Amino acid sequence: MSHGPRSGLYAVSSALLAMSRHLEVRDVLKTIVASARELLDAEYAALGVPDDHGGFAQFVVDGVSDEQWKAIGPLPRQHGILAAMLHEAKPERLADVRRDPRFEGWPSAHPEMSDFLGLPIRDGDETIGALFLANKRCPEPHSGCGFTEDDEELLSILAQHAAIALTNARLYERSRELTIAEERSRLAHELHDAVNQKLFSLRLTAQAAAALVDRDPGRAKGELQQVAALAAEAADELRAAVVELRPAALDEDGLVATLRTQAQVLDRAHTARVTFTSCGVRALPAAQEEALLRVAQEALHNALRHSGAERVYVTLERRGPGAVLRVADDGSGFEPGAIRRAGRHLGLVSMRDRASGVGGSLTVESAPGKGTMIEMEVPGG
Repeated sequence: MSHGPRSGLYAVSSALLAMSRHLEVRDVLKTIVASARELLDAEYAALGVPDDHGGFAQFVVDGVSDEQWKAIGPLPRQHGILAAMLHEAKPERLADVRRDPRFEGWPSAHPEMSDFLGLPIRDGDETIGALFLANKRCPEPHSGCGFTEDDEELLSILAQHAAIALTNARLYERSRELTIAEERSRLAHELHDAVNQKLFSLRLTAQAAAALVDRDPGRAKGELQQVAALAAEAADELRAAVVELRPAALDEDGLVATLRTQAQVLDRAHTARVTFTSCGVRALPAAQEEALLRVAQEALHNALRHSGAERVYVTLERRGPGAVLRVADDGSGFEPGAIRRAGRHLGLVSMRDRASGVGGSLTVESAPGKGTMIEMEVPGG
């Protein structure tokens, strides 16, 4: 391997840390793919998550520019080598993918690829994706070094990371769709079990990486112990997040405590900083508190998923007998007049309906490059 132990281990630890900070599926996939390409010195890397219709629900690439990707065209179908990895669930290491009898060609704008290494991503008996690399960078041009058995073994560890990350990310995204009252206990137990079991397994696979490092084995093993420690820390952090994912019921702890818990969980799960402050808020009618909570959740989702914000501020303040909620971010913003036509997509219509349904009002302030502020006021009772 051309990388020294430290840089290789850094790529492995980056993949581990991504699981504790990026819980949205696409962010995790991007980190896994970039880490694989860096770790194995490949020109291209990709990760595909199949759908049930012969295509891919997610397909993430690294090493291909946005312009190249657009020129290539639609997502690939499950055919050729990709299909073999998914259906036969076995690794594929080829000196030249173009000479394999299963090769079926590429779109005209597709980059030229020769040597190929791919592994299925498995969760138990289920194949949930495929991770593959192409064009190993060689120390000397035209030396034809290709991918090695050690590369395959190391990629198998990254494939296990990808399975763990996908499982946890899917659980997290499902949590958004569940109501607080109906599913909080079941979700907490699901996440708790998955995180504990998967990260325990991950610590073992990180230790197994020691067998792949042949430069200065004593020092490399010391570094690997640090990777294992990082995995343990990620487990501790995710365990804490799981506890907080059991949101307080409004009728038990009130709106302020519920919003504070939501902000803390999202702050852990995303790279953006999420903060919550409140001032002088009295108890409100139950319907108004529920509407405020739902609007806050939708506004937070939009800010964290669509705006690219670095900071998101949630405030809840008393206003007369009622209250006003604000969710503000420093993200990309948008033109309210233009987005209003697509408001249903961003949840703006839903938020306005919730506000008006309890006698309140919703205001949206935004501009391209200026961030967004969503304000909801309710009259109290």
